[in-house]
Amino acid sequence: MSKHPEEFESLRAMVAVQPVSLRPMIEVATSGIPGGVEMVAQEIKKLTSFDLDELSPLGYAKDVTVPTLVAQVRHDSATRPDDVQGIYDNLGTADKRLHWIEGTTRRFDGYNYFPENPEQMLDWFNAHFA
Repeated sequence: MSKHPEEFESLRAMVAVQPVSLRPMIEVATSGIPGGVEMVAQEIKKLTSFDLDELSPLGYAKDVTVPTLVAQVRHDSATRPDDVQGIYDNLGTADKRLHWIEGTTRRFDGYNYFPENPEQMLDWFNAHFA
């Protein structure tokens, strides 16, 4: 949406399931490994030409101006809730909602949440397509 807003002109609403920045995931994954974040950051830079912090939606979230429902496992063992909260807070739309998925630490449960509990997502889209 930042680089090609014209491609999203017909988008009326969206659901963002577990948006994440790469740095917090790597910090969690390399916890306890001295220099782990730096080692992974160097390899990512070699492979992609991007610095670790360039692989984050935080800076782009302000350009999301469509109604957005964000869903995230609150105690996701692969990342930190403050990252998702920051992405949500930076969204450029006032019409937004953050749904914390409780009762699990498994990231994969977040991807299965709406297939198993579609009501909130369906209500979100119905409210924006009525």
